[in-house]
Order: sequence, then C-alpha cells, then structure tokens
Amino acid sequence: MAGRRKRVTGGDPPATAARQQFAALPFRDGNGLEVMLVTSRETRRWVLPKGWPIKGMKPHSVAAREAMEEAGLTGKVAKEPIGSYRYIKRLRNGAGIACEVGVFPMAVEKQRRNWPERDQRATSWFAPQDAAALVDEPELRDLILGFAPAQRES
Repeated sequence: MAGRRKRVTGGDPPATAARQQFAALPFRDGNGLEVMLVTSRETRRWVLPKGWPIKGMKPHSVAAREAMEEAGLTGKVAKEPIGSYRYIKRLRNGAGIACEVGVFPMAVEKQRRNWPERDQRATSWFAPQDAAALVDEPELRDLILGFAPAQRES
C-alpha cells in the first residue's frame, strides 16, 4: 500500500543518537598476527568490513555477512564484540550521520576468489600496528592495537 512504511527501529532516533552498525575485525595468525582492512567505496579510506543491522540477524552474523560481501572472507566470528568505535558516515549529499560500530573478531579461514564487492574495494592484510596507523578513527585504532596483545595471550 502506498504511504505505509516499515520501520526497523521504534521511531526516528534523536538527532544526537548514533546509528548502530556492525563490523568484522578479520584476522589470521600465520607468520605473526595480521588483520585485514578494506577500502571504502566512496572515499577509498582503509576501514573494517561493516554494515547496518539486518532484521532477523544477530549482530555477529551481520558482521560475518559484511566480511563476505566486502572482502570475500569466511571464518569464525565471535558472538560478542570486543568493543565499539564512533565515526561520521558521509552521505553522497554531503550530510553526515554519527555511527557507533560494534566490532566482532573474525578468525579468517578463507578468502573466496570472487565476492559481491570485489570490483568496488581493495583488500589487504596488515600487521596490527600498520593497520592501526592506516585507519582514521582513534577509537578503532585503539581497538586494533588492544586486540593484538589479547589475541596472542589466548
């Protein structure tokens, strides 16, 4: 019917409320711990694979889905986030949306040869210190640096 809209949230959030997103922190430990970053489609900045909540999907499952769509990654995703970070998402019209991103570690088992956004993004593995230096968000930088020692202890 025209005029009817489905809302995933209980209404419009207050102007100061951050929109929620979920990200995977893809990692592997072969010859030392490495994390994968992907480039954003619009600005080509190095970021984590992330996306908006999907109705009926748990947050860690959304993170896993985004890692597959944006980087072709499959593996085991933690059910609990290691933390979150905030950033301003820039829209095509120039407006900005405050977002809070829950970050879920993902032990990568495989990168597929083909994936939905392969031609839209670059992917690369980095030492945690290098990955932290490449991301723009200070809170994300701290999460990556804090994750590396914790991963080595487990």
